Amino acid sequence: LPLRAYLLSGPAVFGGLNSFARARRGCGFASVSGLGRARSDAMAATGSADQAALGLIASRYRPSKRIGSGSFGEIYSGVDSSGADKVAIKFEKHGLRCPQLRHEYKVYRELQGCPGVCKVHYYGTHGDCNVMVLDLLGPSLEDLFNKCGRRFTLKTVLKLADQLLERVDLIHSRHLIHRDIKPANFVVGDAHSSPTVFGIDYGLSKRYRNPHTLQHIPHRVGKSLTGTPRYASINNHLGVEQSRRDDLEAIGYVLVYFMKGRLPWQGLKAKNAPKKYKMILEKKQATSIAQLCQGCPAQFAEYLSYCRSLKCATARPRATARPRATARPRDRATARPRDRDSE
Repeated sequence: LPLRAYLLSGPAVFGGLNSFARARRGCGFASVSGLGRARSDAMAATGSADQAALGLIASRYRPSKRIGSGSFGEIYSGVDSSGADKVAIKFEKHGLRCPQLRHEYKVYRELQGCPGVCKVHYYGTHGDCNVMVLDLLGPSLEDLFNKCGRRFTLKTVLKLADQLLERVDLIHSRHLIHRDIKPANFVVGDAHSSPTVFGIDYGLSKRYRNPHTLQHIPHRVGKSLTGTPRYASINNHLGVEQSRRDDLEAIGYVLVYFMKGRLPWQGLKAKNAPKKYKMILEKKQATSIAQLCQGCPAQFAEYLSYCRSLKCATARPRATARPRATARPRDRATARPRDRDSE
């Protein structure tokens, strides 16, 4: 990969990045995310998940500590019956308007064994909840970003870019799009594992083409905004059916966010969510790529221009479109947008 030609020699991926490594060691919790869609559903799910967490899951996995919550229910850290393996246990209350856990489990099963995909151990029911058990991972890139003073070095951003594009390319090769690309949905392994970035939270993922015929889904309009508005593509805001290009554009926004510490459409104030999402769209449309990428290597702007030029059915990332390290610094369509990081 062109990006790797620039990477300095040394330990893998994050070696030598002292502040990043210290931040990673300081974050001692899992980030199996997807925490926030509809707060009313979250409140209904909380009590049920608390009760369900009291016993063994599948006569093997014991929840120990709640580490997250959201509209789907709650996430607990836990151990298996032998006490040897640490796991994350995700609860989803029965009867949610948009249940996603079973779909997410199927996606994990399809991606098992691929680099950057955590192992899923179990899916079933427990009490009045659906339950999924998977590996307990380390902190998310959002957590590490905050620990590092909300700024990554160019070297770190380029190494992350390499892995994020590989993860998304893998998903796309399996005929899926993620539809919720954001820093909170990429995590590192635990402190003792290799420094691989893992993609998580596939609840909003969707097939963009038929696995057998490779027939691409048709171009449609009038769709609801799906995912996190801060990183959503302009076409996503406009209600256009998402495809691979939207995941790639979202990665571009994530990389600029890591380089500059914030995006121009953060912090906008509005009376309600729809008005805020409209303001975010208008700000994205009004901000040129040159303005957005000011202070970043020129290849960041080149990458975003490439992503926005793609048609619905042609979005495989070119290696030459990646932010080159040689540069010098200078549906479910009806699902509601995520509440968390919604700016």
